Amino acid sequence: MQQAMLASQSKAVALIAPTGSGKTIAFTANLLTLLKPSSDKVQALILAPSRELTVQIAEVVRRAAAGLRTVALYGGHPMIDEQRSLTTAPDIIVATPGRMLDHLLRSNIDISSIRALILDEYDKMLELGFESEMKRITSRAGKPSRILLTSATRLEQLPEWLRMGTPEIIESDTANPRSRTAIVQVESPARDKLQTLIDLLRSLPNGKAIVFTGHRESSERIYNALRAAHLPAGLYHGGLEQQERLNAVDMLANGTTPILVATDLAARGLDISGLDTVIHYHMPTSPEAWTHRNGRTARQDASGAVYVITSEADTIPPYITFSRSYAPTGDNPDPIESRMATLYFNAGKKEKISRGDIAGFLIAQCHLSPEEVGLISVRDHCALVAVPREKARQTAKDASEARIKGKKVRISQLKR
Repeated sequence: MQQAMLASQSKAVALIAPTGSGKTIAFTANLLTLLKPSSDKVQALILAPSRELTVQIAEVVRRAAAGLRTVALYGGHPMIDEQRSLTTAPDIIVATPGRMLDHLLRSNIDISSIRALILDEYDKMLELGFESEMKRITSRAGKPSRILLTSATRLEQLPEWLRMGTPEIIESDTANPRSRTAIVQVESPARDKLQTLIDLLRSLPNGKAIVFTGHRESSERIYNALRAAHLPAGLYHGGLEQQERLNAVDMLANGTTPILVATDLAARGLDISGLDTVIHYHMPTSPEAWTHRNGRTARQDASGAVYVITSEADTIPPYITFSRSYAPTGDNPDPIESRMATLYFNAGKKEKISRGDIAGFLIAQCHLSPEEVGLISVRDHCALVAVPREKARQTAKDASEARIKGKKVRISQLKR
């Protein structure tokens, strides 16, 4: 699929590929065949449906597009930082539709000369109600040499305002993880499935899991119940502040809270390596939701398991076919547990702090070995670092009056 994208010279391309198959790299490779060395005009615009996906795409593009400047524009962080980043036109913009339109209406940026327009997870942007924003953005995009959209599911039709004509279709099933994913039914004896969920989580081997729910309120209730049962859970839904959502994703990825209770907002865009298990607490609302939820596990060449908790109150959709059933015992000798803790640094990219700076500081000043420094996530004005749980308190204490690159940095332990 990536090779086909790299070879394509079509003006319009629709890339249909399952989540986790590497389509971000695929469309980035295609994009780089079209762009010129860094200039004073925006050359490419990539739109994505969520803030988290925007950040992830921007990181991939930055690594691939050496010599070109890439900026990410999305809500939930200071507009003034973005305005400063646009003082000189970047080569590549990755943005959510709402934030991109906001900048255009403020005349902060001009996209009339872009060479490439990419709409990632196009069907999800439609589902979230971004068609009006996309239409207004594309009307300001001049006549790009290439329009590319991606989706994990086939599209019935394309709107005329995209001006794609009949696009080249590049479709890949080779990375489809379904053949490596067991679909397991877990029957709950009660309509309230909470105890069954707790038993299931206690039965699973140590690893990472996402529990999908249908509503924010349900997510809150389930999260509170799991915490009361002393399970290391985090929470993720659209009602949380952006910082809280980012923290939840990072703490799942770094092992601090290896269980994430989430709405379907987490069904796309989250690229968490080593996610072993997807649990459907509530039934998915559509075949697409089923596909995208399950796409969080068995990514690339990994295997994974999908558990569907059912009760007498549930109607099982026809697109769900079980491989087997399972009755959890609530007992595993190596259960899911939190072996890491997260340290919060109140400085980040805008303060010229890098991953290397943080790792070097923790090794040299806080007496951690390189193996004890876990995942480091650096944002604009903060950074999160995983360290062994038993060393977190002492490390935070040792670093309490830290100076990194001559800057005083406050370091504290994030609560689970």
